[in-house]
Amino acid sequence: MDAVAKRAGVGKAALYRRWTSKEAMLLDLVTRLVRQEVPTAPDTGTLPGDVRGFFDVATTHSADPRVVRIAADLLGESARNPALAESLRIAVLAPRREAAAAILRRAVDRGELPTALDRELGTDLLISPLLLRLLIPGAPPVDEAYLDTLTDVVVTGLAVATPGGRRTRRGPSGPVSPASTS
Repeated sequence: MDAVAKRAGVGKAALYRRWTSKEAMLLDLVTRLVRQEVPTAPDTGTLPGDVRGFFDVATTHSADPRVVRIAADLLGESARNPALAESLRIAVLAPRREAAAAILRRAVDRGELPTALDRELGTDLLISPLLLRLLIPGAPPVDEAYLDTLTDVVVTGLAVATPGGRRTRRGPSGPVSPASTS
């Protein structure tokens, strides 16, 4: 708080009148910044186009290595701090999940995805793989080839992301039921 007060040219008392703690100040800052960067749900008219557009927006938002470093630090701290975790869920995760859900709704409405789509799983598929790749230090870079492949994989996965999903998988000699593989 001392450094913030000094940089702002105010006393610490002025900061504490506005924020009750360092945590409150940090949460306010993160919430304000995230609201400026809420991803849109691209509407290209096709599921693959929308998914790729969503990935492009996420990649652009994380182009600054400082943003990625701060996001990773906040994510780690949120495991120890329930208030921070809840604030991040509301300010960061919820708007992204809403944008992903809009993509899924449109795809179901266009008949590109089954009406029985598990929307929670579908939303996870749209967010999690890229987020993990972007937040892990030293992970391979996210380039056009990776985004193209990820788009294909996610679109394919969404097609079977229904309760129960695909009950059989293909083995070398044909369908294999889950029970026969245990």
